[in-house]
Amino acid sequence: MRATQFFLNTLKEAPADAEVISHQLMMRAGMIKRLAGGIYTYMPVGLRSIRKVENIVREEMNRAGALELLMPAVQPAELWQESGRWEKYGPELLRMKDRHDRDYVIGPTHEEVITDVVRKEVKSYRQLPLNLYQIQTKFRDEIRPRFGVMRGREFVMKDAYSFDRNQEAALKTYDVMYDAYRRIFTRLGLNFRAVNADTGSIGGNRSHEFHVIADTGEDAIAYCPSSDYAANVELAEAVCNARRPAAGKAMEKVHTPGNATCEAVAAQLGLPLAATVKSVVFANEFVEKDETKPVKRIQIVLALVRGDHEVNDIKLGKLTGVQELRLATEAEIVAVFGTKPGYLGPVGLTAEVRVVADRSVAAMGDFVCGANAADYHHAGVNWGRDLPEPEVADIRNVVQGDASPDGKGVLALCRGIEVGHVFYLGTKYSEALQAKFLEENGKPAVIEMGCYGIGVTRILGAAIEQNFDDRGIVWPLSIAPFEVVLCPIGYKKSDEVKLQADKLYQQLKDVGVDVILDDRDERPGVMFADWELIGVPLRVTFGDRGLKEGKVEFQSRDGKIEKRDVDVGEIFEQLRVELASRQVSL
Repeated sequence: MRATQFFLNTLKEAPADAEVISHQLMMRAGMIKRLAGGIYTYMPVGLRSIRKVENIVREEMNRAGALELLMPAVQPAELWQESGRWEKYGPELLRMKDRHDRDYVIGPTHEEVITDVVRKEVKSYRQLPLNLYQIQTKFRDEIRPRFGVMRGREFVMKDAYSFDRNQEAALKTYDVMYDAYRRIFTRLGLNFRAVNADTGSIGGNRSHEFHVIADTGEDAIAYCPSSDYAANVELAEAVCNARRPAAGKAMEKVHTPGNATCEAVAAQLGLPLAATVKSVVFANEFVEKDETKPVKRIQIVLALVRGDHEVNDIKLGKLTGVQELRLATEAEIVAVFGTKPGYLGPVGLTAEVRVVADRSVAAMGDFVCGANAADYHHAGVNWGRDLPEPEVADIRNVVQGDASPDGKGVLALCRGIEVGHVFYLGTKYSEALQAKFLEENGKPAVIEMGCYGIGVTRILGAAIEQNFDDRGIVWPLSIAPFEVVLCPIGYKKSDEVKLQADKLYQQLKDVGVDVILDDRDERPGVMFADWELIGVPLRVTFGDRGLKEGKVEFQSRDGKIEKRDVDVGEIFEQLRVELASRQVSL
């Protein structure tokens, strides 16, 4: 490719609404142009990187035995109503009507559509297993699209769906796809972690997220530096190896005027924050049958964590008997505890309250908690003596230094950008849409499913958040829009510069190198600034002065090859060696 035949449109300054570095650099490098909030046109330089991501994804999906197809972006509402997600998915689902007043959606995902395909086509166990995938544009109506391609409304996604005879086979497929994802992100040249994750709105009961490690990531990840353990903080197990000490103090009611936080109470009493217990009140809304009809009821749940910890409502929401969990209103709290939040505790409760203590709280002795009276707390509280033993569960977020659940060290925390997610769905969708097949014995059985997504366009933003400097993007070779840029100084003025630049350009093209020759009539500073901003990994500069000595200038964008002179007759081979060393093959 020659620059004069390409569409370069770099900017010196990023638009004011570009918040994170990837958004700023993608706009400045001319990779994307904003059309509307969260909706972008992918310009030629950006599309080149997208296609390279897609090629790697496609190669590994095919290698894993998946078959590519393409499903409609517009989906009939009936399928979503049949699965039960028409209402559950919420306002992110973009709904519309056609001229006949029939309801449709712009697909944010395709579980319903693919299940409909399979239920109509798969009749026998002989047609299974089956794994189908597509690379297609999706739309989710984000309430506040931001961060460019990181949190857009329209995006390109690879979504795959597996269909198996039974759970054992489905989990084997899951493992195959998990391994394929590890190969994909390794080949993309990204620093990533595969973490145990919550299944969220997709559903299912086994799930891993793939996160690109970056300080600007929206998700908190807990991992063990000395092992492979990693999990989203929402799901990471908080281990407690402490044993409860014997009671050493008598319980007393302490006046704590105006001190409505654990921090303030600990400071007043001269105690460490870890000696206090934080009380958070939730309402569990559930339905139970009362004689002939279902009745909606509310159960008050008192969650107890150490004063230096935070309640994890996702873990709490997975406890037995919890259906729909929310924070209790102040009116509900006052009705049950007799006081406003800030002075709540588990001692002396008269109303029916489900008390759930985190493991670390269950191991505490002589602790401080609210006395259920304004401006008062209890000190020297001990389980079994001053109040009944609680229900014990892991209901807190992990913190730095917690023991790793695999017993191989302690946890560290980092930020991550989710770029891929794999789910074992079981029969969530196949049951709802009646996707069945006939087993060998002639009896019908429900198909077991899995689904596997990769945010193709999001990968670009995540890669940049991990690879940039003050001059611009520093692409991994595998997804750079070009692998090599040739910068001839005075291309249209010097016959020797033109000759040598054209010769190397043709040599590289002949062996399949993705090279661009900057044949524009630009000053060297402008030329260099553009390609450093765009982030092309390798650069060769030609100039009259150097060529008189038989030299060209060679350097890499990532700084691993500092600017150096190379014999013009050797530069082709040096480029081949360097490119080969940067390729990732598995």
